[in-house]
Amino acid sequence: MSEQPAGKFASLWAATSASTGYAALDEDLHGALEVDVAVIGGGIAGLTAALALKQAGQTVAVLEAARVGTGVTGNTTGKVTSLHRLAYTELAGRHGNEAARLYGQANEAAIEHVAGTVGAEGIDCGFRRVSNYTYAESEDSLALVREEAALAARLGLPSSFTTEVPLPFTVGSFPVAGAVRFENQAQIHALRYVQGLASAVDGGGSFVFEDSPATGFRDGSPAVVDTERGSVRAQEIIVATNMPFGDNGFFAGRTYAHRSYIVAARSDAAPLDSTFVSVDEPMRSILTTDIGGISYVLAGGEGHPASEPVDSAERYGRLAAFARDRLGAEEIAFRWSTQDAMPADGLPFVGRLSPDFRHVHVITGLRKWGLTNGTAAALILRDLLCGRTNPWAALFDSTRAVPARGAVAPEAALPKKPLPKKPLREAPAAPPTIAPGQGRVVDVDGAKTAVYVSPAGGISAVSAVCTHLGCTVEFNAADVTWDCPCHGSRFSTDGTVIQGPATRNLEANPAPADPG
Repeated sequence: MSEQPAGKFASLWAATSASTGYAALDEDLHGALEVDVAVIGGGIAGLTAALALKQAGQTVAVLEAARVGTGVTGNTTGKVTSLHRLAYTELAGRHGNEAARLYGQANEAAIEHVAGTVGAEGIDCGFRRVSNYTYAESEDSLALVREEAALAARLGLPSSFTTEVPLPFTVGSFPVAGAVRFENQAQIHALRYVQGLASAVDGGGSFVFEDSPATGFRDGSPAVVDTERGSVRAQEIIVATNMPFGDNGFFAGRTYAHRSYIVAARSDAAPLDSTFVSVDEPMRSILTTDIGGISYVLAGGEGHPASEPVDSAERYGRLAAFARDRLGAEEIAFRWSTQDAMPADGLPFVGRLSPDFRHVHVITGLRKWGLTNGTAAALILRDLLCGRTNPWAALFDSTRAVPARGAVAPEAALPKKPLPKKPLREAPAAPPTIAPGQGRVVDVDGAKTAVYVSPAGGISAVSAVCTHLGCTVEFNAADVTWDCPCHGSRFSTDGTVIQGPATRNLEANPAPADPG
C-alpha cells in the first residue's frame, strides 16, 4: 500500500469501513418531526447516548453534519481503556482521591458498556481484550509510573507495576524501565463500532440523519434544533460535537482544542494483546491491529494546542521515523490528525450546556480519551434525562466552577454577532506569492481572505474569519485545511466545515488579482 497523500484527512478506520447512507433531514419527507431527545453529533458520545436513551424507552433523532463517526471518533487510536497515561496522580492532586476513584470507576464502567453493546448488538468492530501500559524509559519517569500504579490500585482499579513490558516488536529493544499495567482493557475499530450504534438507533420511531448540520437550537418546551432543511422538536437536546456550539463561548474559556497526529503502517508482526503510551516526552501512543488479514502498527503523538503554529509535516515525519526505527514498521500507509477538547481542570463536562439552559445538555472536554469518557458521559446523560441517580454526574457537572484559561478566555467574551472587526491574528497587508498546493491569508480589498492554490493552479478564496467566534484561520499544509487556532474549527479549502464548533461555512470571497 502506498503512502496516503497529504490532505486526504482520512484515517485507517475510515479507509477500512463501509460507507453509511442515512438520509438527510428533510421536512418535506419527514414532516414536523417530534422526538423525546434530539442529539447533535454522530460520534461516540452522541450515538451511545442515543442508543442508551432508546433502550430506556425514549425516541431519539441523531443529527450528524457529515457521516456517522467521521469526526473525532473516526480519527481515534481505538483504545478503550481507563488507564489515561498518569491521569490518577494528576486528578488526585487537583481534586482528591475520591474524584480520581470516581473518574476511574466511570471509565471502567464504560469499557464494560462497550463490551456489552458489541455483544448485544452483534457489532463487528474487532473488539478484543488487551492490557494497557503506561511505560517509562528513563529512571526519572520510573518513579512516576510506580506512584501511578500504586495509587490506581488503591483506588480499586486493575492496576499493577511491572518491569515486563511486551515491547519491542521486530527490531532493536525498548529500554523500558517499568510500566503501569491495567488488565482487562480493550481496543476496537472505532468507526465500525459507532456505525453499529447508529444501526441500532435507527428505526422503531428513532432516527439517524446524515448530512444534516445543525444551524442552531432553541431552549424551551419543546426545545427545537434547526437545520437548513428543517427542524426537530424535542423535550431535550444533547450537544455532542466535541467542541460545543451555541453556548456563546461558555466553554471557550473552560476548554481548549488540542491536536494530535497518528501514522499507521503495515507490519510483519502479529498484533499484540497490549496497547501502550509513554510517560517520557515526546509522548508516543502505540497500538497494533489486524484488519482484513493485514497487520498494522499505529503510532500517535506530537500533540500541541491547536493555537500553536507548527509544521504538521514535520510532526508526521517524526512519527513515521519512530514507527520505522522503533516498531519495525513498513511504509506509512495512512496518516491523519485529530483535535480534542481539553478541560481546564482535567475533568469532562457533562450536563446542561450552561446555567441558562434547562433542556439543552452537553458532552465535551473528553481529554483525548473519548471512547471511554464519551461512553461514560453518555450514560450520565441517560440517567439524568430518565430521572435516575448517577454516581459520576456531580464530578463531571458541566456547570461547575472552573477557572477560565487565560489563553483563550478573552475570545469567549466576544459577541457571536456581529463578528469582530479585528481578528485575533493579523494577516499580511499585501498578497504574497502562493505556490501550488499552498494557502495563505491575504488582504483583498480590506477583507482577510483565505486563498488556496491547488496543485493544478486553481484558486479558492474564502473569508478567513472563523464563523464560530471570529478568529482568523490558518492554513494547514499537511492536511490541506483551514484551521482556527482559537477553538479548533476546521474547514476545507472551499470553506466547508470539517470540524466544529463552527457550524457555518466560510463565505466565498473575491480572489486576489495575482496570488502567485
